[in-house]
Amino acid sequence: MMIRLVFAILLLAVAGGSYAAGGGDENLDSVHINLSDRASLQKGAATFASYCLSCHGIKFMRYNRMAEDLGISDDVLRSNFLQPSQKPGDVMDVNMSEEDAKRWFGTAPPDLSLIARSRSPEWVYTFLRSFRVDENSNTGWDNDLFADVAMPHVLYRVQENSTREEYDRVVRDLTNFLVYVAEPAKLVRYNIGIWVLIFTAVFTVLAYYLKKEYWKDIH
Repeated sequence: MMIRLVFAILLLAVAGGSYAAGGGDENLDSVHINLSDRASLQKGAATFASYCLSCHGIKFMRYNRMAEDLGISDDVLRSNFLQPSQKPGDVMDVNMSEEDAKRWFGTAPPDLSLIARSRSPEWVYTFLRSFRVDENSNTGWDNDLFADVAMPHVLYRVQENSTREEYDRVVRDLTNFLVYVAEPAKLVRYNIGIWVLIFTAVFTVLAYYLKKEYWKDIH
């Protein structure tokens, strides 16, 4: 347990340090995060698997845990998320080696397990909406929030074939998913919280009538 905690802290520091060169957190776009919106989380997971997972892993998440939390069926998981050699119990890691990543991008893309906590949901959302064409960069892209970023605009085709509102919704769903990934236990706490509120409401009503019964003869 202690080893995993230390590893988590180190990973958070690496991810945070990798993005620190991207400027401050001022003037970030606001984003509505709603972990109870299961449809949004499912769409965000699909976008991540299609456009991000080839370079960025989320090593603290297993496919079957994600599927159970987000209500993704086994058939959809196997057909839309897993490669033929992968199993539902595998962690969501990349197949690309660190050496290949450094050769292609100049640096190894960071794991994104904790990016929504180390930076903030607003930072992630703003970053994904801030790419612009730059013919002088190696990738042909730069980012207004993260200057000289090594990452290309992987959602370019999505943005090109969408209205601004549609693209913002895709980015919001992806950000929502990364917030879930950073702390999956939140979903459990939300479910428990609902039952606690229901119990509290019922207990309050019972306590009120019990009090009236005990005090009805006392004046």
